[in-house]
Amino acid sequence: MARPTNKRPENLGRTVRSLARYMGRHTVLMVIVGVLAAVSALANLLGTYMIRPIVNSLAGGDGGALIRGVLIAAAIYGTGVLAALGYTQTMVRAAQKILYDIRRDLFSHLQTLPLSFFDSRRHGDTMSYFTNDVDTVSDALNNSFAMVIQTFIQVVGLLVLLYVLNWQLSLIVTVSYGAMFLYIRYSSRRSRRYFARQQEHLGRLDGYIEEMVSGQKVVKVFNHEEANLQGFAAYNEALREAGTGAQSFAGTQIPAVVSISYINYAIVAVLGGLMALRGMTDVGSLATYLVFVRQAALPINQLTQQSGMVLSALAGAERIFNVLQEQPEVDEGKIRLTRVRETPEGLTACTEKTGHWAWQKPDGSLVPLRGDVRFDHVDFGYTPDRLILQGVSLYAKPGQKIAFVGSTGAGKTTITNLINRFYDVNGGVITYDGLDVRDIAKADLRRSLGIVLQDTHLFSGTIADNIRFGKLDATEEEIIEAAKIANAHSFITRLPQGYDTVITGDGANLSQGQRQLLAIARAAVADPPVLILDEATSNIDTRTERLIEKGMDRLMEGRTVFVIAHRLSTVRNANAIMVLNHGRIIERGDHDELLEQGGAYYHLYNGMTELS
Repeated sequence: MARPTNKRPENLGRTVRSLARYMGRHTVLMVIVGVLAAVSALANLLGTYMIRPIVNSLAGGDGGALIRGVLIAAAIYGTGVLAALGYTQTMVRAAQKILYDIRRDLFSHLQTLPLSFFDSRRHGDTMSYFTNDVDTVSDALNNSFAMVIQTFIQVVGLLVLLYVLNWQLSLIVTVSYGAMFLYIRYSSRRSRRYFARQQEHLGRLDGYIEEMVSGQKVVKVFNHEEANLQGFAAYNEALREAGTGAQSFAGTQIPAVVSISYINYAIVAVLGGLMALRGMTDVGSLATYLVFVRQAALPINQLTQQSGMVLSALAGAERIFNVLQEQPEVDEGKIRLTRVRETPEGLTACTEKTGHWAWQKPDGSLVPLRGDVRFDHVDFGYTPDRLILQGVSLYAKPGQKIAFVGSTGAGKTTITNLINRFYDVNGGVITYDGLDVRDIAKADLRRSLGIVLQDTHLFSGTIADNIRFGKLDATEEEIIEAAKIANAHSFITRLPQGYDTVITGDGANLSQGQRQLLAIARAAVADPPVLILDEATSNIDTRTERLIEKGMDRLMEGRTVFVIAHRLSTVRNANAIMVLNHGRIIERGDHDELLEQGGAYYHLYNGMTELS
């Protein structure tokens, strides 16, 4: 879901301060850049000022002074060239360090945000933070930071030298400078809003492109190419309009500044010539003064050329810093998961791998990890005005298999999302081994759960790496055993590189069933006491499903299992089946009991009706 339209920087000062803090982490490099940029700017000013003694020496016929003036000017300009080379190379290194910090902090912070943040945004829009927004900040740092320093020194230095050379004419120059800055300020304010819109629409366009590219099979099956093109054209048109508005205002700045500078130069040249004729100034001073006046527009033009880039960068930087200010996932849990060993005196916390775990309370007491999960009058809604679950109560004793069936939107997946605290309940309580799940640290809670989702996601890397994702320190033997449990070992060994086969494109080189088998093996290697299967076999053919069920029986032995069923045939051996409708449990019991009742489950199982 895209962010609101017509967004503009809400607090430009805060954005600049946030960016300045990142620059402050590399103070030494930034100081070097500032000093070298200042030297380069001063060299340009002093080199131009040398026109005065050179012209006066030439007019007076002093050959020695002329040669000395030329050599001094050459030395000054040479120093400026070396300084410019130095600050550009230093700025490149500093900019890359700053961008590294921004990307690192942004990615790190995203890992701490709740799922609700990602649910409300397109993936492409999130990716835009790392690409478009970071790129605009990169361009501004590389091209604008030193330029701003140079421009400031040149503007101030020019005014000082102009007043030194001729204060009367400099009053006219000061007025023209004021006119230039007033127009730049007006134009910048008008274009800033369009630059913010431009970044907004660019993120939307990226998100749309990503969705369409990743869904090309569906697009082609339903002949949706023309409709997609129309959708792309709408997003592209919105970006074009925002970009045109931004560049239209920014593009008028340079012509306006140049026009004002030409008028200023003409007036100063005429008045300066009259003053020279009357002996009010020498020829060298006038020549130098006119060159300075001609150069007066240069730093302003440089600033206006960079203004669009700076505004775009600030709009992108604000988007990044707004994400960094998003509140991370709240976790007030103090109970931790710890390894234990059994002793005659009871459980004792330890660090070695014993295969036994317990919940450690803040007071140091231990509660054995058994997998007892209970819901007590739980209410929940993704938004405050609409409850998905209403008064749900259920229990799953250690080793039991609990199945949820019902229509789409009945609340089946929501229940499992609450167990692992992707979301917290609005009312009631969920306990795990007698402990309120809100008192358990989220990382430890989720470490005790194994989840197999309907939509399998595989990562770039080998098959072994993807299975090891469930347990990062898993040995090769544990990976193979987990694959055997999921009945994935057979097809893996038939691949050319076996467990070292590289997966590409989210497993595009594997069948849907094979991808699902790897997801189940990933859960198996974690060896969790509680297992959540969210329609884990819905994308697998019947033959493969029978193979999985044999392995799953071994995996589920001694574990608490929650199953969201797509095929009712997969839940017949469940200890209890919960039939949900509109967020309420309307029937419960095992397979035979529910068939005997002849209610909703009976009709659903026999295909006579479906839950509304």
